[in-house]
Amino acid sequence: MAESEILNILGNCELFKGLNTVEIENITKLGQVEMHEAGEKILNQGDFHDKLYIIAEGHVFLERSINLGARKGNVTISLLGRGRALGCWSTLLGEAHPLMSSAICKKHTKVVAIRGPALRQMILSDFHLGFKVMERLCLILRDTLKGAYGAMEKI
Repeated sequence: MAESEILNILGNCELFKGLNTVEIENITKLGQVEMHEAGEKILNQGDFHDKLYIIAEGHVFLERSINLGARKGNVTISLLGRGRALGCWSTLLGEAHPLMSSAICKKHTKVVAIRGPALRQMILSDFHLGFKVMERLCLILRDTLKGAYGAMEKI
């Protein structure tokens, strides 16, 4: 994938919405393309990870395993497609935290992967950029929590 294609994907994703062209170009330098096959887990619940992902092509299920004693199962929280962001958000805070859900590819999926610590350094050096990214992150997490609560009601 050419850098111009990564630039286009990041410029149209939910996490970087509202950033100017120069800010997107700088973040593009942190991105690497990864390919994942249908059924493959990009992230596994309970693991520690340091990457954020922007979906370029394909679809990813966010799934949470639940153990309520006698009742165990998996609950789909959300289905994410092109331009949607997922990953280990705690790396933007400089903290390690286990993933709260798994991310499983529904079909062949192409993502742009960004190391959280590198993005953290960028947003710490530019507080205006950092505020815009963290504001978008809050909205993404709100929607993810809403999906999780909705999924739990179906149990």
